[in-house]
Amino acid sequence: MENDFSKGSICRHIIAQAIPLTIAQLVQILYNVVDRMYIGNLPNSSGLALTGIGLIFPIVTFVNAFTTMLGMGGGSLCSIARGAGKTERAEKIMTNTFVMLISVSFLLMILCYSFKRVTLYALGASDATYVYANEYLTTYLIGTPFVMLSVGMNWFINSQGFARIGMITVLSGAVFNLVLDPIFIFALGMGIRGAAVATVISQFVSMMWALSFLFGKKSILKLRRKFIAPDPKIVKNIVSVGIAGFIMNGTNCLVQTVCNVVLSRYGDIYVGIMTIINSVRELVQLPVSGIASGSQPVLGFNYGANEPGRVKTGIKFSVLAGLAINLLFWGTIMLFPKLYMLPFTRDPEMLADGIPAMRLYFVAFFTMMLQFSGQHTFTSLGMAKPAIFFSIFRKAILVTPLTFILPHIHNLGASGVFLAEPISNVVGGLASFTTMIFIVWRKLTAMEKEKQALSQPEKNISV
Repeated sequence: MENDFSKGSICRHIIAQAIPLTIAQLVQILYNVVDRMYIGNLPNSSGLALTGIGLIFPIVTFVNAFTTMLGMGGGSLCSIARGAGKTERAEKIMTNTFVMLISVSFLLMILCYSFKRVTLYALGASDATYVYANEYLTTYLIGTPFVMLSVGMNWFINSQGFARIGMITVLSGAVFNLVLDPIFIFALGMGIRGAAVATVISQFVSMMWALSFLFGKKSILKLRRKFIAPDPKIVKNIVSVGIAGFIMNGTNCLVQTVCNVVLSRYGDIYVGIMTIINSVRELVQLPVSGIASGSQPVLGFNYGANEPGRVKTGIKFSVLAGLAINLLFWGTIMLFPKLYMLPFTRDPEMLADGIPAMRLYFVAFFTMMLQFSGQHTFTSLGMAKPAIFFSIFRKAILVTPLTFILPHIHNLGASGVFLAEPISNVVGGLASFTTMIFIVWRKLTAMEKEKQALSQPEKNISV
C-alpha cells in the first residue's frame, strides 16, 4: 500500500505531513490576513475598514465550521478505513463528503445573504462600520462553494499521505490572492470590495486544483459515481466524528460574536484591535496546528492498523514538538508586541491601546498546545464525544461567560475581554490534555496487551 504510515519512523511521518500542512495552513490564512493588512492601511479609513472586516469574522467562522465538520469527519474516517485496508469504504466516505459539501455550501450562501444586514448589526456593527463590512461580505459570499470544496476535500488529499499536493491546493490560490489584492484594491481603485473579489477568484483556483487531483490518476482513492447518493450511515458517521471540529469552529464563532458585541460598547477601535489580535493568533498558532493536523492522518492510520505503540510515540512527539514551538512564539509576543501590530496599522491610538491588550490576550499562549493535542488526538482516533466536550468547555463554558463578567470586575472594562482568553487556555488546556492521556493511554495500553497476547504462540499442553 502506498503511503503506509505503519512502517518507518512515525516521527518522520508526522514531520513529513506537518511541514507542508503548516505551509498550506499559513497560505490559507494569508487569504484573509493579507486582506486585513491592505485594508488596515487604506487611506482615510481611520481603522474603520479593519473594524468592518473584524465584524464578518463570525460569519466566515460559521461557514468554516461546516467545512471542518465534513472535511475533518470524512478525512478522519477515511484514514482509519485506509489503514484497515478497506479501500471501497474509504472511497464511499470521500464521495459522500463531496456531495454534502456542495449541498451545504449553497444552503449557507443563501442563508447568509438572506440575513446579512440583521446579522452584521447584531454582531456589533455601527452605521460607520456597516458600510465596510457589507461591501466586503456581499462579494465574499459568492465564493462559499469554492472555499468549502477546496478546504473540505483537501482533508482527503492529506489523509492519503499527499501532504505536498494538499499544500499546493492552498498555495495556488494564495499566490493568486497575493498578486490580485493590490491590483483590485489599489490599481483598479475597488478598495475593500477589490479585496473580496481577489479572494473569491483565489478560492476558485484552489478548488479546481483539489478536484483535478482527486479526479486524476495519481489519487489513491477515487470519487465514484456509484457512491454519489448519500448513505445515511456514512453521513451519520461523518457528522459524528466531524461534529467536534464543527463545535470547535462554532464555539469560535460564538466567542468572536460575544467579543465584538462587548468590545463595541467601549468603541469601534477595540473591535479593530481584536481583529489584529485574531490575525496574529492565527499566524503564530500555525506551527502547533500544523503538527497537530500532521499527526492526525498518521495516528488514525496506525490506530486502524492496530499499532498502538506507534500511536503512543506519535502523541508524545507531537506534544513535545508543539509545546517547544508554542513557548518560542509566546516569548516573542510578550517581548515585542508592537512588531506584530505594525503590519496591520500605524494608527497611534490603536497601537497605544492594542499593545497592552495583546500582552493580556497572549499571556498564557504557551498552554495552547495542550488543547490542540487533546482534541486532535481524540478526533484522530474517532473519539468524538470527548473532543466535542472540550471544544464546548473552553469556548462556551469558560470564555463566553468570562467575556461578559470580567469587564465589570475591578473596572477592567475592555481589558477584561482580552483577559478571558488566557484564563480559558490554562483551565481548558489542562483539562483536555489530562483527560486525553487518561482515556487514550489506557485504551492503547489495553490494545498493546491484547496484541501481545495474540502474537504469542499457544503452548502445547501435554497430559
